[in-house]
Amino acid sequence: MKIAISATAPSLNADVDPRFGRCQYFVIVDPATMEFEALENPNVSGLSGVGISTAQMIASKGVSVVLTGNCGPKAYQTLSAVGIQVISGVVGKVRDATESYKAGQLGATPQPTVDAHFGMGMGRGVGTMSGVGPASQSASSEHEVEVLKAQSQMLLQQLRQVQRRIEELEKKKS
Repeated sequence: MKIAISATAPSLNADVDPRFGRCQYFVIVDPATMEFEALENPNVSGLSGVGISTAQMIASKGVSVVLTGNCGPKAYQTLSAVGIQVISGVVGKVRDATESYKAGQLGATPQPTVDAHFGMGMGRGVGTMSGVGPASQSASSEHEVEVLKAQSQMLLQQLRQVQRRIEELEKKKS
């Protein structure tokens, strides 16, 4: 069995990337042995169809489960159609996410967690995710709270990454 985790770098010590289709890397892990393969995502800067293309690429790697921060509707549908379980709302390090999965602490996500184009900053915005909020009465308020908490954590993680990059660039200028 293999799981694919969206990641910010090609290692088990990388942060989980909050985006699926536009993540920098995937770390494909055998949870039983912790052996892994890092895969650069060629779709990170694509203009359209990124979620579908990325999902197809991951499916071709023979994974059973995807761990990610968020998953949009087209990627979710593509992964689900080929029997790949999606677990979103995952934050922290790839190694820790894998361990949490092995321990049964992560549950499958029943629907996409963000609108299309979320990874590009073109979705409807924070708090208006697909299947959550007034547009969908089927989502329970408990689920909405959990999704919003996960999104909040992911946004904080993204902010920290942006701040680290700014610091790196400013140090190079000096």
